[in-house]
Amino acid sequence: MSKTILITGSTDGIGLETAKRLREKGHNVLLHGRNPEKLEVAKSALSAMSGAGEISGYLADLSRLEDVQRLADEIAENHDHLDVLINNAGVLRSPRDRTEEGLDVRFVVNLFAPYLLTKCLRPLMDGKSRVINLSSAAQAPVSLDALSGREQLSAMDAYAQSKLALTMWSQHIGKERGAREPVVIAVNPGSLLASKMVKEGFGVAGNDIGIGADILIRAALSEEFAGASGQYFDNDSGRFAAPHPDGLKKAKIEALMAVLQDLVPLKS
Repeated sequence: MSKTILITGSTDGIGLETAKRLREKGHNVLLHGRNPEKLEVAKSALSAMSGAGEISGYLADLSRLEDVQRLADEIAENHDHLDVLINNAGVLRSPRDRTEEGLDVRFVVNLFAPYLLTKCLRPLMDGKSRVINLSSAAQAPVSLDALSGREQLSAMDAYAQSKLALTMWSQHIGKERGAREPVVIAVNPGSLLASKMVKEGFGVAGNDIGIGADILIRAALSEEFAGASGQYFDNDSGRFAAPHPDGLKKAKIEALMAVLQDLVPLKS
């Protein structure tokens, strides 16, 4: 049975490869990108592939939370149900480190945008739906001052902190979910895969990007992940694992959630 699956950041890298493989399986794929030309190329490429599923594309700059809200509104206008949301979009290096609001772009794209998009799309999902959040092996203790824009970090430090914060949020909402709420799982798709981010950040070609696409599809569709809400899957070790130790501290998770709720209010 075909499912309707939204993948953010799906005009290249792991997101695009995942979208292609889901298309081959006959699923309805909702592409997202921030560059209209790249989005159209990706949409045309998937449309030309064999597969019965529908392909659609959505444009939004996830460093702008008003764009995230608009993206959710547009999807809700066109779809009455969402089976899977893969929060894949992420950023390490950017032409600008700060948003207009003075927040670090890594925290906004890698954490705030998935947080807001998931909340906005919650009415389209049910207890059988899944939210897959792209974590990373790069994780570091979260500075709430940096999260709030009061402290400036290096690109890598901000990236690592944003990924642990995303994992902490995933754990919090995943374990607190009700029976009618989606399963939420954080996944490290694999270290140093052949993505643009890896090339920019580390100057290496990287490993087969299909490694990441395969685990995202497993997490999104397979029964082995159906009861894993709130857990973190580390694809480097090939198993569910503990994140950075700070990510397991209840007080730090609660403090993170309080800041998130304050900085990213949901439009009524």
